[in-house]
Amino acid sequence: MRIWLLIWLEAYPDAVSEESGPVTIAIERTVAEGREGAYEEWIRGITAEALLFPGHMGVNVIRPVAGQRDYVTIFRFDSYEHAQAWEDSEVRRRWLDSLQGIVDGPTQVRKATGLEFWFSLPELPAAHPSPHKMAAVLVVVVFTLVLLIQLFIMPFLERWPLLLRMFVAVLCQVLLMTYLIMPRVTLLLKHWLYR
Repeated sequence: MRIWLLIWLEAYPDAVSEESGPVTIAIERTVAEGREGAYEEWIRGITAEALLFPGHMGVNVIRPVAGQRDYVTIFRFDSYEHAQAWEDSEVRRRWLDSLQGIVDGPTQVRKATGLEFWFSLPELPAAHPSPHKMAAVLVVVVFTLVLLIQLFIMPFLERWPLLLRMFVAVLCQVLLMTYLIMPRVTLLLKHWLYR
């Protein structure tokens, strides 16, 4: 089963370069039946080692829903060079070798750089909207979200410290854009974005 998150983390192997900025790598694996505990232990181990590599910006794990066995692990690096150093490392190779018998089927890897992951569509895996169109859409979406958050959420938080209010506003905006708004906006505007 394809995890829906991968819709936004399409692979752009030809577009990734040292100048591309932050890199997000999403890895989907199907865990062998009854081996979930071993895989969870494997995730803890590889994550601890990955965090020691230069430029590592964090790891997220999306666990399967009930009845499924698909895990998605998301690694973020501050540059292509640092992501490549991790991918080429002996440490990572040893951890991958230790997956024998823990996972079923092929591993699916997706890479995205910059803001492209908000604008990718599964039916157009190699297409990239122009930077001008992406910027125009983001200005409208971000402005609208900031306005709505200010009008409907911030009045309830006016007694909170400024930093905490700002954190809540940013958190709401990023989560809404990533999981709710941008997938729908991209689908709605795909004929214009990818013309």
